Amino acid sequence: MNTEETSPRPLLVVDGANVVGSVPDGWWRDRRGAAERLRDRLAADGGPADGPWPGPYEIVLVVEGRARGVASVPGVRVEEAAGSGDDLIADLARGAHGRPCLVITADRELRRRVEEAGARCAGPRALPRATP
Repeated sequence: MNTEETSPRPLLVVDGANVVGSVPDGWWRDRRGAAERLRDRLAADGGPADGPWPGPYEIVLVVEGRARGVASVPGVRVEEAAGSGDDLIADLARGAHGRPCLVITADRELRRRVEEAGARCAGPRALPRATP
């Protein structure tokens, strides 16, 4: 039996607000549009090129606040946080149940929470850069 076929893909959870906010490109004028650009970049790139596990990843983009309303696309599932995006991200990490999980965020408190749940973390720079 081929292990690749039976092993679940690693889960990549992206803190949309944190990643979008890490680049001062005017995202604050159109938070939903910025989240859509991030979603499209994730769909095209598939996550970090040199992450802790080989891809492909199952990608989940967590959005909140004025970024709500972003639709999922093939390759990226978008989850809207009803309240705190950090709480939803921590829940997703806890729900991985031993499955490899990488969370992309620079938020120190969130990193602590998801690492306690067994996930690994990387900062926004781990993702491929947007092309101008």
